[in-house]
Amino acid sequence: MKTAALLKEYIFRLINEELREKRLRIFDFDDTLVITDAKIYVKNLETGDNFVLSPGEFAVYEKKTGDEFDFSDFQKLINPRAITWTGKIIRNIYNKYGPSGFVILSARTSAAPIHQFLDDAGMPGIEIVALNNADPNAKAQKVDEWITQKDLDVVEFFDDSHKNIAAVKALSKKHPDVKIIGRLVVHTHIPTHGFTRNYRKTKS
Repeated sequence: MKTAALLKEYIFRLINEELREKRLRIFDFDDTLVITDAKIYVKNLETGDNFVLSPGEFAVYEKKTGDEFDFSDFQKLINPRAITWTGKIIRNIYNKYGPSGFVILSARTSAAPIHQFLDDAGMPGIEIVALNNADPNAKAQKVDEWITQKDLDVVEFFDDSHKNIAAVKALSKKHPDVKIIGRLVVHTHIPTHGFTRNYRKTKS
């Protein structure tokens, strides 16, 4: 109920928003807009341990000495399901501002599957940056570049990882005149419908 109330308030503010500031809304993809069955495969070279993490588990996992990560599942989309409340937010943003309303910033190796997903959802033309890097500092560095290049007044950053949120919010020390809002995405319900229904799986 709390999420529903926040969603309703956010969309109400969005509908009535009059932009007087240079604002950039940034969304992570995995576990922020979409749940997939992709996994992160971990091998520790020192202990010989092998195990698997979901994206949600990886978001809070503390890397240990000897860990090597295999992100090969993220070169494609495996059984994607939209997260309803963040999906409604980007839909409303897109309806009001078009492709310039938000950007996607992902740790994935390729932007192609995300482009296909959004195109099939009826939201083509979105700027998508695939960093091929899961380090929170990589996301913060890209946001830092956008702040300077676009001369931003407000940054609104949606992500399911508290580490990524913290890294981006730390930019306020470098950019004290920029309002940086971090929105940690927490979800308990995974829908199997919504704007995923026309999704066509890309070839791996």
